[in-house]
Amino acid sequence: MKRDLLISTPHGQLHGQLELPDQPRGLILLARAHHAPVDAVIAANLAARGYAILNMELLSAREAQFSDATQNVPRLSQRLLDIIDLIRNDGDMQDLSLAILASGDATPAAIRTAARRDTQVKVIAGHGGLIDRAGLQALELLVAPLLMLFDPTDRLGEAAFRRALIHLKGVHEMHLLHAGENPMARVVAWFSQHLHG
Repeated sequence: MKRDLLISTPHGQLHGQLELPDQPRGLILLARAHHAPVDAVIAANLAARGYAILNMELLSAREAQFSDATQNVPRLSQRLLDIIDLIRNDGDMQDLSLAILASGDATPAAIRTAARRDTQVKVIAGHGGLIDRAGLQALELLVAPLLMLFDPTDRLGEAAFRRALIHLKGVHEMHLLHAGENPMARVVAWFSQHLHG
């Protein structure tokens, strides 16, 4: 089953889609500041493994016109909180174990959100992003197991992770991807290990 979803904000509407298989293993929220063609590939990959997929925009069309909009961690975090509130009150999603798969600029916002919704977000994986921008409090309060993946050339992201490392109290792991390595295999293994723990 596929459903289109809509969240209204003071700055415009956020569009999204829920893909819900029969007897889903859990729900994965794709957190990305801008939608990209790879999202469809990621969603198909996870859906093939029996997960429900929620792919929501985090910026309205008007906000996306500003190049620095993706850097606004508080705003992206608030959008993710709004989406998680939607999940909590939706009959199709509310009983599913929730994981977040974040990428790039949305990763610190996803960590901040998971720290604030620690009973709802069971596990998180991030592909790139400066996670120290989540803030000291969020890093220390995060209890959801965190997997961080970095591309071989992402030295800034890797350095940000090492700065944040001292503040992470919960289960966490970092992996530097090899050239051409598909990150999805590690993401799926992480979710399989921790989503129902």
